[in-house]
Amino acid sequence: MELATPQIATAAGSPRQTHRLALAVVTSIFFMWGFLTCLNDILIPHLKAQFELSWVQAMLIQFTFFGAYFLMSLPAGRLVAALGYKKGIVAGLAIAGLGALMFWPAAAVHSYPVFLAALFVLATGITVLQVAANPYVALLGPEKTSHSRLTLAQSMNSLGTTIAPLFGGLLILSAEPRSAEQLAAMPAAEALAYRAAEAQAVQGPYLGLALTLFVLAAVVMAFRLPAIGGVEDAAHDHRYSIGDALRHRHVLFGVLAIFFYVGAEVSVGSVLVNYLSMPHIGLGLTEQQATTYVSMYWGGALVGRLVGAALLTSVDPRRLLGVFALVAAALLAVTMVSTGELAKWSVVSIGLFNSIMFPTIFALGIERLGPLTSKASSLLVMAIVGGAVIPLAMGWLADGFGLQMAFLLPMLCYGFILYYALRGSRVREAGLASTAPA
Repeated sequence: MELATPQIATAAGSPRQTHRLALAVVTSIFFMWGFLTCLNDILIPHLKAQFELSWVQAMLIQFTFFGAYFLMSLPAGRLVAALGYKKGIVAGLAIAGLGALMFWPAAAVHSYPVFLAALFVLATGITVLQVAANPYVALLGPEKTSHSRLTLAQSMNSLGTTIAPLFGGLLILSAEPRSAEQLAAMPAAEALAYRAAEAQAVQGPYLGLALTLFVLAAVVMAFRLPAIGGVEDAAHDHRYSIGDALRHRHVLFGVLAIFFYVGAEVSVGSVLVNYLSMPHIGLGLTEQQATTYVSMYWGGALVGRLVGAALLTSVDPRRLLGVFALVAAALLAVTMVSTGELAKWSVVSIGLFNSIMFPTIFALGIERLGPLTSKASSLLVMAIVGGAVIPLAMGWLADGFGLQMAFLLPMLCYGFILYYALRGSRVREAGLASTAPA
């Protein structure tokens, strides 16, 4: 028995027009989770200074945030299976809004653990969005253009990550950080005012984000998104399991590729503010000035995804993924052995070549899976835990061997992505045919 081809159940109006409207609505969600995720790159230097954290302690921000993907992906998959893609997106937005609201008490009590708890709830909501929105966009049209369509949607994610560092730098990193010794030497009233200002620097932006997420949830709930027949129905079919999806080699290696890709991208983005403000790299840049280059790093991904969406309509996605992974690894090698302008621009340029990696790996990982798509999607989203593990490991390397040498770890991650592009992503037709239940 062959795997069923997804069928789109549309509302009134032409299918093409309905799909375009649905794609426009869903890609706004991609913008929001990109914006929220990239704000972590601004929270890290802010909280590192406020709580006087080591690199390993500071990277607990990414460990907690991306750890939620690992812990909550399967529950998110079950939630989306029960609710469907549309209500799953609404639920994800509402949960993320709740997490953003939790930043208010976290800043008020000046507690690092409460910040981490808020980040976990926020990331849980984004996990639900990832499980629902990525496969929905990939399946919302012909399979042959799924790579291009998902890359185009992910360009909105990159727009969010491009704007977030500028937004965060302006509102969150506006004050000069003070150490515990400096605060102790200040008059009590002045120190209290400083603490209050630091709390408000986080409270205001995240309160605004919470309100935006709740409004988006209401908009999506009111919009008639077309259902994807066959795939959504199969989510309720207990004859399919996670194990069935993992039996396919391109799924298993896709999970590892997502793990290493997200780990590499997040690791580099997480340290950029501190790295570029080092005297021999940024040549006198302050932390707030360095956020402009963090924006360029993520802006490169935006440009690359817009160009990549066009290229992927005619270029083999595996070949393009391989070229981009090779260039990213080479740029990191240059970053490790250089200083000044060369080191600065080589590391910032990596963002351009990160661009197509996530959507291309994701689309390759769910290629021709039919009713197993939702299972594979949950696994691929779970693999985003690489954003928790790899930065923590890079933090350990930075504490022990210096930040510049720690770039060796993401360079190795890009090496695995090159292997996935060349060999690991190949689909075996015989294995797919055996998946369908009798």
